[in-house]
Amino acid sequence: MEPLKTINNSCDCGCKKTGENGETETRKINIFKAAFIGVLGFLIWYAVYKQLEPFSNFFAYSLLGLERGSHLGGAIQFFVYDTPKVMMLLTLVVFVIGMIRSFFTQERTRKYLAGKRETAGNVMAALLGIVTPFCSCSAVPLFLGFVQAGIPLGVTFSFLIAAPMVNEIAVILLYGLLGWKVAAIYLITGISIAIIAGWVIGRLKLEHWIEDWVQEMRTAEAVVLEEKLTWADRIDRGREAVRDIVGKVWLYVVAGIAVGAIIHGYVPETFMASVMGKDAWWSVPVAVLVGIPMYSNAAGIVPVVEALLGKGAALGTVLAFMMSVIALSLPEMVILRKVLKPKLIAVFIAVVGSGILFTGFLFNMII
Repeated sequence: MEPLKTINNSCDCGCKKTGENGETETRKINIFKAAFIGVLGFLIWYAVYKQLEPFSNFFAYSLLGLERGSHLGGAIQFFVYDTPKVMMLLTLVVFVIGMIRSFFTQERTRKYLAGKRETAGNVMAALLGIVTPFCSCSAVPLFLGFVQAGIPLGVTFSFLIAAPMVNEIAVILLYGLLGWKVAAIYLITGISIAIIAGWVIGRLKLEHWIEDWVQEMRTAEAVVLEEKLTWADRIDRGREAVRDIVGKVWLYVVAGIAVGAIIHGYVPETFMASVMGKDAWWSVPVAVLVGIPMYSNAAGIVPVVEALLGKGAALGTVLAFMMSVIALSLPEMVILRKVLKPKLIAVFIAVVGSGILFTGFLFNMII
């Protein structure tokens, strides 16, 4: 009697390879489907976006019957138009940037900056600050990570200044609301302030004004495991960014638009020009002093900037106000106090504040 033969389901004909090819094809189909849905969604988004202004005029002047040119009519039209406009821009920008930011983890950012010379490091840190997912609320863990990686203090500050101030959301919203010239001016001046301020702080050699327990961390090694992300994961990161960021800032956005609507409808142009115009030399320092204790994000302050410029406020004064709100906010100083001694915080405020003042005066002179 012949022995029973063992049946082997495996073969050497490439079944495993066929399975891998099937997975690859499925992945390609999923990517194509996601791209198709994305393009279709953008076309619908654009179609709705183009109808916002006609709808706001219909709502304020036809449906409510308000008179064109009236204070209340102008305020309501501004609010009805800008609220969905800013929220739609914000949602689109945050989704795209959320996907882009998945390529820039904290560990990867530290690797890019570690070992760089200070001048080149300042430039690279400011540029990385534009696209990396950090704001004032993450200042302390980010600062600790940079110190632990041995990144120079000045380079670290260039990043900390650029990350909240030269915010890509602010730049794109400025472009959408006020045009590319204002957005470009804001971007260039913000990066310049981050680079120069970080370089100056680095030249002053103020490492001894970092809290002692932070300096002791330089001897420790940080081990961070980076996860590999697929395109599907990156799309999910974009959706998560929308839920997280838009979910947190929408109230600030609506509040900012409400303030902008009041300014747009009720504040006379002559008054705003006299208070924040070019002729009022003191308007720039006052705008900075007013902006520092305020707490707002870029998305919330842009509608206010739009309304101020529309009422005759000088560009330099408005830029100084916006930068001080975002880059020198009081809450950020309180957070940084955990890792910096008061003297270093004072130097930080003085250097960045001087850069903002210079920017305000410069653009009031030339524009």
